[in-house]
Amino acid sequence: MAILLGTTSRNGEQEGKITVFVVLSCVVAAMGGLLYGYDTGITGGVTSMNSFLKEFFPEIYQKEEEHTESSNYCKYDSQLLTAFSSSLYVSGIIASFLASHITGNYGRKPSMITGGVAFLAGGILCGAAFNVYMLIVGRLFLGVGVGFANQSVPLYLSEMAPARVRGAFSIGFQFSSSIGTLAASLINFGFEKIKAKLKDHGELSEGD
Repeated sequence: MAILLGTTSRNGEQEGKITVFVVLSCVVAAMGGLLYGYDTGITGGVTSMNSFLKEFFPEIYQKEEEHTESSNYCKYDSQLLTAFSSSLYVSGIIASFLASHITGNYGRKPSMITGGVAFLAGGILCGAAFNVYMLIVGRLFLGVGVGFANQSVPLYLSEMAPARVRGAFSIGFQFSSSIGTLAASLINFGFEKIKAKLKDHGELSEGD
């Protein structure tokens, strides 16, 4: 049952109530910001991990091993790696235009659900990828999810929240995006340390 947290009236008209349903709906919707924050935060860390480069970008891994004194620009100067990194943003921009049409004609929830399904499909493809092209296709789907979320979630939050707290509710998207970036940084840091620990104990050889 919804619980009334507070009501006010303005010019003789009753404002929307802040109920448990409204709060939970906004909190869940704001989690769409995690998609953008996590994806933008995870890419930089993953593309600098030797295990990832050795599996999907062996030429870059070889440059890193042979030219340790060269700049990062020389090490990571790869059109394929650029395509992998930028594919999410390109598909996200294109998807945001499509999302605006779906959001306007079919509603905010269908747009957010579409974005969530696309993001799930992209996550599965990236997790199961065995070559770089499968990774890029997965990133394209992730970009679709991000594009839909970025377009529909802030609008949904602003419409669901009562007028007097609209700003507080709407900032939830940016807050979730920051949480996603923080989570990505911690995951990158954790995986890097796990690998180092295994090497120290001799459980992971250089050829693994």
